[in-house]
Amino acid sequence: MQAVKMFTTAVCPYCTRAKQLLKARGVEQIEEIRIDQDPSARTHMMESTGRRTVPQIFIGSTHVGGYDDLAALDAQGGLVPLLNS
Repeated sequence: MQAVKMFTTAVCPYCTRAKQLLKARGVEQIEEIRIDQDPSARTHMMESTGRRTVPQIFIGSTHVGGYDDLAALDAQGGLVPLLNS
């Protein structure tokens, strides 16, 4: 299974939903990068994704986007194949 990395904050309900969806699809470990505790992580997130909001989710080297993007990918049947590639 591909490694999953997620930029998050402590009080983000969409981050919680994204983690729940990923765990429901078999992801056991998510590398969380808390941008509310590390300003340089926020800068890195914005430079690598072009976005300011959390969560920002990477599966392997693929930037999936935020929770809405993740849920749409799952609804189209693309999340599990991406996780397993």
